Amino acid sequence: MATIRDVAGIAGVSISTVSLALNAPSRVSAETRRKVEAAAREVGFSANPIAQSLKRGKSRLIGLVVADITNPFFGRLLREIESCAAEAGYMVVINDTHASAEQERAILTLLEGQKAAGVILSPHGTGEAHLDLIRNLSMPVVLFDHRLEGLEADYVGTDNHLAAAVLTEHLIRLGHRRIAWIGGLSGVYTAERRREGYEATLRAHGLQVDPALIVEGRYTGEGGYAAALHLLTRSECRPTAILAASNLMAIGALQACRELGIACPAEVSLAGIDDVPWSDVITPRITCAVQQIDEMARTACRMLMERIQGTSSETIPPRDHVFTPRFDIRASTAAPREG
Repeated sequence: MATIRDVAGIAGVSISTVSLALNAPSRVSAETRRKVEAAAREVGFSANPIAQSLKRGKSRLIGLVVADITNPFFGRLLREIESCAAEAGYMVVINDTHASAEQERAILTLLEGQKAAGVILSPHGTGEAHLDLIRNLSMPVVLFDHRLEGLEADYVGTDNHLAAAVLTEHLIRLGHRRIAWIGGLSGVYTAERRREGYEATLRAHGLQVDPALIVEGRYTGEGGYAAALHLLTRSECRPTAILAASNLMAIGALQACRELGIACPAEVSLAGIDDVPWSDVITPRITCAVQQIDEMARTACRMLMERIQGTSSETIPPRDHVFTPRFDIRASTAAPREG
């Protein structure tokens, strides 16, 4: 059976260099890594991941824990993180919590038991007991998208307040005064910050925040559809515009408009936060605030690798990286129809 010593002899490097190339490829040059990989293939050497995990006390697995993997936002996130992790010699395990705090805790505990090297977490649990579980994990955690107030950890996200504020501003400048809000899950960081941006912008323009125009859609297409049906079948003061806090809810709202025979944007304007991969085939194309998912994913992966590999020592305080969203004004928003 081939050994690491055989690989070192053929590659013409030391045993320690072979170990680095196989276990921490980012710490050797691309040329050295290729030589070692070619030598390993030549002699038929394959590192035993279980033995390596036992020796290091950690596997080469990274957990990606999200609330809804069917959301295109998280699908793009997974693709980019997998690519970045592979470059560093790690494999990503995706976990869907279905926005359940209990499921989130169970998954984190299981990942720790499997000796995961680290976790990129889009959290939905709250409360001190939930925070304590994350604080006491034996692996580094990078929070993504949702921040947990009171938890000191690296965080990567979008300026959610700004995303909602600029879209609200856009609708107001078009002439809308009855702007409905379809929000996410109450108590969740992004949902609260986005609603704050919407409400603050209304008040800044002297407009009343009408509770009757605020409906929770729970970040799902079905929730957005039901919320829009409720808003658009009101007997009085139907909104002239709807702002949805996520892409899936915006699509659900557009479906409701079509089923009710309400033209968008002639009768009601629609905007949302986050784009969708198939936006080019949706009519009308939805005005949206677009998160920089690829850059966010690479940043989160880099921060986690720095914690795992020790290049970012424990003395370095938790870091925040908040991205500015891009705004795409499309065909789903227009001035309100007179009368």
